[in-house]
Amino acid sequence: MQYIDTLLDLMLVSEGVSSIYEAPEYLFFGPDENTAPLMDPAAHYTRKKGYGPWRSITTGKSGTLGGIPHDIYGMTTRSVRQFVEGVQRKLGHKQSEKTKFVTGGPDGDLGSNEIILGEESIVGIVDGSGVLYDPAGLERAALLRLCDSRSMIEAYDGQLSAGGFMVRVGDTDVTLPDGSHVDSGVKFRNNFHLNGMVTADYFVPCGGRPESINLENVDQMLTEDGKPRFPHIIEGANLFITEPARNVLQDAGCVLFKDASTNKGGVTSSSLEVLAALSFDDVGFKEHMAADEDGRFPAFYEEYVKEIIERVESNARNEFEFIWEEHKASGKRTTELTLELSEAMNDLFDVVLASSLFENENVRRNVLTEYFPSTLLGQVGYETLCERIPPTFLKAAFAKYLAAQYYYVKGTKSSVYEFYEFVSGYDHE
Repeated sequence: MQYIDTLLDLMLVSEGVSSIYEAPEYLFFGPDENTAPLMDPAAHYTRKKGYGPWRSITTGKSGTLGGIPHDIYGMTTRSVRQFVEGVQRKLGHKQSEKTKFVTGGPDGDLGSNEIILGEESIVGIVDGSGVLYDPAGLERAALLRLCDSRSMIEAYDGQLSAGGFMVRVGDTDVTLPDGSHVDSGVKFRNNFHLNGMVTADYFVPCGGRPESINLENVDQMLTEDGKPRFPHIIEGANLFITEPARNVLQDAGCVLFKDASTNKGGVTSSSLEVLAALSFDDVGFKEHMAADEDGRFPAFYEEYVKEIIERVESNARNEFEFIWEEHKASGKRTTELTLELSEAMNDLFDVVLASSLFENENVRRNVLTEYFPSTLLGQVGYETLCERIPPTFLKAAFAKYLAAQYYYVKGTKSSVYEFYEFVSGYDHE
């Protein structure tokens, strides 16, 4: 809250205080670990301080403020799942016939939604409370109960096979079914992903410490003959694997997609939550975006959330397809391609932002009409949206959307002439 207060002092124009910026500044803050409960109080505080677009300053808010919680709708996980399911589709894997290992448990956003949305047989979960493992697969119904109550795996009430076990962080001097000994439950939990006993078709890190897999321990992720214990890794959690370790795993044959590509869903959802907050006046926002006292949402809100989910999944599929096809054609590591795509988009974003393209009325209208969710466009109208949304936001959205769509369609090795042709497709009435 002090952080928000400090930034408001910088953003709000005060009498007698000069600023190097000619236009108002707009900042937006999204939830991350342990900050989700602060989204509502921060919004209310900025309103009290006199910040005009106060509903847009935080995202993932509760329904009464027209928020779209990432957790409830699984926004980040829906993005990650497009990469998991994309790999399965390309390789002909039937989801229900594959095994999966997860770090980050059913008490968290990513972990719980990964359990709910996926149909793979989960052989192991590591979370704050310890390790739950069963090579025969954990009971799905019992896992779903944990997800519903957002409980850690220590509350698991399913049956375990002869080879299954639970080790809590507080446990000491434990003998596992295979006869191995655990001195410390904490140490066992922290390093279980490196333990040779656990293997699975897919590994989806949804939580855990940064750099949990690094150059010093990555050899433990391989079998004695140098093959990955987890042939397919889709990163949900940020920074779980270091870049050098990613290279080792991919060179050993692991199909790996990094966090910078896979988990953009929450950011996409936040950006569209901000868009809606900026698009309505007070009366319209209360009528179309805010839940009533009984927690019932307006019909518009329900449709808007559906469209956001579609956008999240569509963007993730586009990025997956681009990286997969480029990897297939060039032989480059998928992680290199993530970086190349990101740099290319950012560079083109800067070029478009500095150009006069936004001043071309036809191009601007057609790009923004594509960018605006159809539900929002239909409810508010193009002209009103352009009047209410700050010009800096509109121009940034225009440039970013155009850059992303161009590279998803044309690839990063396309030419200036191809970009000219692509933009020309928007230059019509």
